[in-house]
Amino acid sequence: MNNKVLITGLNVISSLGLNLQSNWENVLRGKSGIKRITLFDPSGLQTQIAAQVPDEFEEYAARKVRKRLARQMTRVTKMCYLCALDAVENSGINFENFDKSRCAVILGVVNTGNSSVEKDTDAKNRIIKGMNNAMSAWISIEYGLTGPNYTVATACSSSAYAIGLGYDLIKSGQADIVITGGADSIINPEEISGFNELFALSIENDPPEKASKPFSKNRDGFVIGEGAGIMILESEVSAKARHAQVYAEVAGYSFTNEAYSIMAPMKDGEGMAHTIELAIKNSGINKAEVDYINAHGTATTLNDKYETLAIKKVFGDRAYHIPVSSSKSMIGHTVGAAGVIEGAISVLSVLYNKLPPTINLDEPDPELDLDYVPNHSRDQNVRVALSNSFAFGGHNVTLVFRKGKE
Repeated sequence: MNNKVLITGLNVISSLGLNLQSNWENVLRGKSGIKRITLFDPSGLQTQIAAQVPDEFEEYAARKVRKRLARQMTRVTKMCYLCALDAVENSGINFENFDKSRCAVILGVVNTGNSSVEKDTDAKNRIIKGMNNAMSAWISIEYGLTGPNYTVATACSSSAYAIGLGYDLIKSGQADIVITGGADSIINPEEISGFNELFALSIENDPPEKASKPFSKNRDGFVIGEGAGIMILESEVSAKARHAQVYAEVAGYSFTNEAYSIMAPMKDGEGMAHTIELAIKNSGINKAEVDYINAHGTATTLNDKYETLAIKKVFGDRAYHIPVSSSKSMIGHTVGAAGVIEGAISVLSVLYNKLPPTINLDEPDPELDLDYVPNHSRDQNVRVALSNSFAFGGHNVTLVFRKGKE
């Protein structure tokens, strides 16, 4: 079917704010959300910093989530639930005017954050708090949506997968609206110490805001972040019928698997290049239309090197003229939520013709020689943006966003 898939609602909760506007403003300012961990005492860990959601979230959640529900939700589930409520409000959708059997909720969820730092977990709520599908279930219950409802787990690309699956539901005519995205937090002693054992995390604790340095010569690993992101996908027919605002079009995507390593990317970025190439083909766009790439950009040695090589493989000499930046330099790696949060930033770049920066790029790696939009945002027309998500296990996704009708 030729029915376009449009984004008619959007919201983000991250270390840079509790709503879309504050996140976007802080991203354009090049503000870092990384600080010393306060969710627990990190003094015994090599890595003692993370991009935590602001402390005001607790008060915000207490005001917005009914007490009975709150007792059954983890802090992370609350992030996702509230992010969805605000995204729906932002979209102007009244589900009473829709066939609810054609409204779906598809989320990327690695875990619910029911770790040692989660408060008030007991025998009465332990099971529900730990259910990965609880996030999508709570949202559907809120609005009485009876269409497809599930979660997908593909590590760091989970919410990008969810967006692609939501796209398919609308493109195939099975749904009119899909609430998609995800949430995650692994800011806990168990997972930080585990990633430290894998030498994946930055251990430059002071100053925290300088720790995440994608594409830099002195990068030493990623910084954990947390948060939630929601996109409301809607068929063009539905959006036009209700005169909806349109942020952008999801032009297409690609899913690939490298089948190479549980942790390391395929040598020389071959798997990444295949993913990007396939997304462009699937979307029917011309490579010359791509004006911005939101990189996976983890600040690990291999990812940044191989992602750079992949972009060169796909675009040839034009790669040097396509701005590429990493939002993880500011919000850290939000794991299961990374695909949707970084996708949302890409969508806003398309909408507002602004390029977010890669901060802390003070000492460039001579091997990495693309335009990484160092340290300051930039005004530039963006017709098409790509958003890359390359996960442990080789679960790769590239999403393609195109301007909605001017």
